[in-house]
Amino acid sequence: MKLASLLTEQQIILNMKADEHWAAIVELVESLDKQGLLVGEEKDAVLIALQKREDQTSTGIGSGVAIPHAFSDKIENVVAMFGRSEEGIEFEALDNAPVKFILLFIVPKKDYHLHLQTLAAIAKMFNNCEIRKQLEQATSAAKVLEILDSNPSRPQGGRVTQRLY
Repeated sequence: MKLASLLTEQQIILNMKADEHWAAIVELVESLDKQGLLVGEEKDAVLIALQKREDQTSTGIGSGVAIPHAFSDKIENVVAMFGRSEEGIEFEALDNAPVKFILLFIVPKKDYHLHLQTLAAIAKMFNNCEIRKQLEQATSAAKVLEILDSNPSRPQGGRVTQRLY
């Protein structure tokens, strides 16, 4: 499954309001909740799980990217949300750089094995400076989905599709 298949245009925030680490995560979770993708106790449980994960170590992986993630036994399928901050958010990232792109995802506990493969695929894709540049310049959620769907692993040469298993 491609990363773009986890998202819809409604699951993309092009101009995040949050300017702090935890506030950014809450903004993304609130958006999922408003869309009916997380409801009631599920939202609260996800926020607790995300907080526990962030308390271990920041999910800011460097190069302006953060991948907050958690597990839930209350969802059936992977749920994701993409946010972009033009100014950047202090996320205690590995390289201490502000985070411009946040891909939050929640994995069902029953599919625990998916999370490492998903993390690796996302990290590899966002390691490509050309993809980050295109995402920074995208003017619509549709364009973000197009970029994530094309997902070249190299700036030059043929297209390579990165899969999330």
